Amino acid sequence: MSYILHRHIAHRYPVAVAGDGPYLIDSQGRRYLDASGGAAVSCLGHSHRGVIGAIKAQLDRLPYAHTGFFTNEPAEALAEHLVSRAPARLKKVYFVSGGSEANETAMKLARQYWVEKGEPQRTRFISRRQSYHGNTLATLAVGGNPERRKLHEPLLMRTSQIAPCYAYREKRPEESEEDYGRRAADALEAAILEAGPETVIGFMAETVVGATLGAVPPVPGYFKRIREICDRYGILLILDEVMSGMGRTGRLFACEEDGVSPDLLTCAKGLGAGYQPIGACLMSDEILDAIAAGSGNFVHGFTYIGHATACAGGLAVQQAIEREGLLERVRRQGGKLRAALEERFGNHRHVGDVRGRGLFLGVELVAERASKAPFDPAHKLHAKVKQAAMDAGLMCYPMGGTADGRSGDHVLLAPPFILEDDQVKEIVDKLGEAIDAALPEAA
Repeated sequence: MSYILHRHIAHRYPVAVAGDGPYLIDSQGRRYLDASGGAAVSCLGHSHRGVIGAIKAQLDRLPYAHTGFFTNEPAEALAEHLVSRAPARLKKVYFVSGGSEANETAMKLARQYWVEKGEPQRTRFISRRQSYHGNTLATLAVGGNPERRKLHEPLLMRTSQIAPCYAYREKRPEESEEDYGRRAADALEAAILEAGPETVIGFMAETVVGATLGAVPPVPGYFKRIREICDRYGILLILDEVMSGMGRTGRLFACEEDGVSPDLLTCAKGLGAGYQPIGACLMSDEILDAIAAGSGNFVHGFTYIGHATACAGGLAVQQAIEREGLLERVRRQGGKLRAALEERFGNHRHVGDVRGRGLFLGVELVAERASKAPFDPAHKLHAKVKQAAMDAGLMCYPMGGTADGRSGDHVLLAPPFILEDDQVKEIVDKLGEAIDAALPEAA
């Protein structure tokens, strides 16, 4: 009997007892290849001795000191490490315990920035449908995942949402990727004008869309156009890299590939790789300066911000990524995994798209390739794929509602950066078996 309120109350979960590189091991001795990093978290696998050693050493020195009284060495060192490598506009860091807290922090910083500048009428965020920014009420409000929002809809603040940059379903046949990207980005300008530019705080978007769409990258030029529109109307650009950042796409910050620098950027999962709970919000000097020249205090805070042990773990993770050349490895192994997925599923009658960047990849499942028609959501194909994969010893991250918030299924893959060639084959073989086993008999 378990005394835990599990995510699915009636489901019986295996008990994880050990990790071995990219594998998790349960209490029955079964091994599971973690092809999703949990939820794009475990970028170094589950047994990196250097990170574990750094955490143990920090516990011997100082586990925790409240930031209302002290700063600490690991937090200062990790902040310097991130800022020295971040896009040019980002000069300060606020450490939290995860992605939802990071995005909540970004939203509060953005709001306070405008209040400090004498524009308290700015109360509106614009975001995108089919997005996910966290599970607090504020981050659910800017998120575009209908299934996660619906229970709490009456409690959510009002936001504006535009369509995602989702070329597989939204690009017209006659459009180039660049033309489509401009059209998709121009929807932001229309939303700003409809809301009234003087009421808008900022635009929030995932650089590469994660759980809700399944590793959908922007088309070339999309975010440069978004940056232009934000600058034209004087609103803030907030990029959510909770899933896609910290090397997952082959660059430390995913937006580097798009040639843009936001005003606020969030990261979390790959920051600590699951060894400690940690997230971060990076901000521009302009935001910091406005608050410093105004009230002088950021009206926000959590008990465990800047946690010494979490920051020591995060710093060790980031140093390992750099020391072991893992960004280049992500690009190389990501290319191999994508090629293997395309070879296995390129002509599969129920796979419409294989997409992503680096080791952040998605496979979209469809009832019919030519029309891109999704499966009936009543079949719950994504849930069946997940269970069939677990039965085969593979962890992946399937989700439903891909096409329109209700219909559609995809599988998200985000394996550890240490992925070996034979594990690439294991992922593709087991995923193929799981998808075929989960398909309706009539398919």
